[in-house]
Parts: sequence; structure tokens; C-alpha cells
Amino acid sequence: MIREIVIYPDKRLKEISKPVECFDEELHTLLDDMYDTMINRNGVGLAAIQIGVPLRALIINVPVETDSEDPREQQPKENTLEVINPVILDAEGKARYQEGCLSVPGYFEEVDRFKKVRIEYQDRHGEKYILEDDDFLAIAIQHEMDHLDGKVFIEKLSILKRKKFEKEWKKRLKKQL
Repeated sequence: MIREIVIYPDKRLKEISKPVECFDEELHTLLDDMYDTMINRNGVGLAAIQIGVPLRALIINVPVETDSEDPREQQPKENTLEVINPVILDAEGKARYQEGCLSVPGYFEEVDRFKKVRIEYQDRHGEKYILEDDDFLAIAIQHEMDHLDGKVFIEKLSILKRKKFEKEWKKRLKKQL
């Protein structure tokens, strides 16, 4: 089921998500709904808080090369990385990457991140795993984990870029009303 995405500056995006304790059918439904919602909005990642659920759960699905225009073929469900209760074990290096966010639609800006991360997490059944990456996935994990801690990528912008963003964003929101 496709759920509504929480849009900045909604206060729920500032909420720190709580650890997942029950790895039950309710969690599985949440993860399935997150996938449907992310695909519907052409996203690569989504944190549960972005659909108003303050749990430490996120998903990432990096598109694969295909001739199809269908997002479900570019990002098949079985390729979805479901990350529950993630903890960064190690992070190193520096990378700058242009990011966007489903909660800040239509805005993209370069953000500084760690180049390489190593995390521990659980899957939908509570099994523990360790993941290490130094590519786009590392960037996406950091972006989504920020959401779990009540942060949005625009908070990583310089003061000048942040002020410019806030001014433009307010104008855009007023036009939508």
C-alpha cells in the first residue's frame, strides 16, 4: 500500500525513531508499504519516519541497468535492502554527493558524507548482519540513518546554502496553498 510521505518542515521529521522490538507481520507490512511508497515516488531509499512511523527501519534499493522503463523492474523488490536498528560500526574517508530526498521533493544539493561505512543491522526477521560499502550505498545508508535521528540532508548544507534553500522552500510552499 502506498502511504503519504511526510514533507519538510513537518515536525515529525525531527523525531528520533525508536528501536524495532517486534519482528512481526506488522513490521513486514510496514516494510512492504515502504517499498511500494518509495517506488511510487521514484526514490532510492526511505526511512519509516518519512511515512510517519517513528521506528528505526529504512529501506534502500539501488536501481539496476535494464531496458525497461518500469521502476519495479529497475528496482525489483527482491533487491531491496531492509535495514532495521542500524548502528554505524566504522566510517572513514570523505565523499561529496548530490542528494535529494522524498521529504524535500525537487531539491538537490551536494552533501559531505563518509566515503566508507560499516554497519550492523537486523533484517525483517531480526537476524543480525554486517554490511560494508564505499559506494553509492554507503551514501544512501548515511542519508536514511540521518532520518532515524531526526535529521534531514539540508541540515548538512552551509549556512548560506541553507538560508537560500529556506527562502526558496517557503515561496514554493506558499504557491502550493
